[in-house]
Amino acid sequence: MREELERRFSGRAGVVESADGFEWFELLRPVEGTDQYLVYTRWRSDEDFKRWTESQSFQKGHAQAAGQAGGQGQGEAQGHGHGHGHGQGPAASGAQLWSFEVVQSAGPKSGS
Repeated sequence: MREELERRFSGRAGVVESADGFEWFELLRPVEGTDQYLVYTRWRSDEDFKRWTESQSFQKGHAQAAGQAGGQGQGEAQGHGHGHGHGQGPAASGAQLWSFEVVQSAGPKSGS
């Protein structure tokens, strides 16, 4: 299942990258203790993310995957915001959508 999930994400065709307000995407593979992947997307604003999830591109991609899952509307295709959509059924058994706000952030110090 890991290889299938990673293959699908690598074939996403860059749809989400062209969405207005999109800033970053990462697919994080678990190293130990779980088999659950984490899909991380960063958006300029909540409104931009909401527009993406309501867009035809998002709906089309996620409806294809959900439809292959027997029309149950469960699995990887729900609420992610990543837009893989290859219509081959879910490569994962579930999904949760988490929202966070940045409280602190840091980057590397500049060398002077």
